[in-house]
Amino acid sequence: MLAVIEHPLPIDATADTGAWLDDAEPVAAPSTRRRTLAFATALVAALVLLDAGWIHAKAALAQGLLQRAWAQTLADGEAHRPWPWADTEPVARLQAPSLGEDQIVLAGDSGRVLAFGPGWAPASAAPGSDGRSVISGHRDTHFAWLHKLTVDDRLRVVTRNGSRDYRVVGTAVVDSRKQRVEMSHTGGELLLVTCWPFDAVVAGGPLRYVVTAVPTDTADASGLAYASARHQRVMH
Repeated sequence: MLAVIEHPLPIDATADTGAWLDDAEPVAAPSTRRRTLAFATALVAALVLLDAGWIHAKAALAQGLLQRAWAQTLADGEAHRPWPWADTEPVARLQAPSLGEDQIVLAGDSGRVLAFGPGWAPASAAPGSDGRSVISGHRDTHFAWLHKLTVDDRLRVVTRNGSRDYRVVGTAVVDSRKQRVEMSHTGGELLLVTCWPFDAVVAGGPLRYVVTAVPTDTADASGLAYASARHQRVMH
C-alpha cells in the first residue's frame, strides 16, 4: 500500500519512479481473491456443520446417561442426576410406539436442560397426572418427530408411579406472543411443544407446534377436549 505524503513534491515525468513503486504492496490477482473467498466460505460452512454435529452428538450421548439414571430411579424411587454436575434429573419416559421413539424427560424446560432431552415445565402438572402436563423439546433434535404424529396415534408416559397411555387428538401452530398455557386445566391433557416451522433456518421464532393428547382411560379420550384445546394458551 502506498504511504500518504503530507507535502508531495512535483513528479518529474523523466524521473525513475520504480524505486518507490517497488515497495508498494502488490494487489491480489482476481483468481487469488476468489480462492481466498472460497476458502473462507468453506471454513464457515465447516464450522456450522461441526456445531450442528456436536449438538446432535451431545443429544444422543445424553440420552444414554439419562437412561441409566432413570433405571436407578425406577429401582429405588429416588431422583438421580445423570452426571455429577447436572442441575436436573429424569422425571418420566415418553414413548411414541408407532414411530419407535423412546425418550427420557427431564425436570425443567430451560435451554440448558433442553440441550440434553425433552423437558417438563415445572409450572404444569406432573407427567402422567390428572392436570395439564407440558413437555417441550427442540425441533431439530429430540422433538424432530412431532410433525409425524397424527390424530389417534398413541403415546405413553412412564413415571416412577406407573404408566399412562394417551391418544393424540389434534395439532396446532400457535403464536407464543399472543397465547399462553392455562395451567389450571384439569382432565389429564398432555401437551408436547416445539418450535415451528421444523425447517426454519433461524431458531427461536415466536411460533410453536403443539400436539395435544388425552388419556385413554378417561372420558376426555372421546376427543371432545380438543375443541377447547385449539384455543388453549400455550407457553414459551
